[in-house]
Amino acid sequence: MLPKKAKKRASLLAVFFLVSIICVFLILNALNKNILYFKTPTDIRVSQDIDFNKKIRVGGMVKKNTLNIKDQEILFIITDLKNEIKVSFKGTIPNLFSEGKGVVAEGKLQDKKFFIADRILAKHDENYMPPELQNIMKDNAK
Repeated sequence: MLPKKAKKRASLLAVFFLVSIICVFLILNALNKNILYFKTPTDIRVSQDIDFNKKIRVGGMVKKNTLNIKDQEILFIITDLKNEIKVSFKGTIPNLFSEGKGVVAEGKLQDKKFFIADRILAKHDENYMPPELQNIMKDNAK
């Protein structure tokens, strides 16, 4: 049988571990809700388990001769030289956004062929391309 002092320490230690486990669970749960996955048009096309209600980032090149601006809506196609996805965006586009250049759009998929963007990311110079996208584009060009 443990002395009273040892029982008290053991119970405090158990409470500490329980609180620690709960804190870690809450932190991981909050982080999981805020994760934005990066996908290419090919990833979207071949994926079987796409959540259309979750925000994602779609990246690739803006296909030449597809940029169409009417009223407040900007329509264009993102390609990874293998597959394409149509994108609709309402808002202000970055200065570096143009046809034939790399782009990352953040938003939600309407279906596997149409993406509604909330934000267009182009915080780089005109020659920059994410390494993941660069490798995929090289593979698809072969």
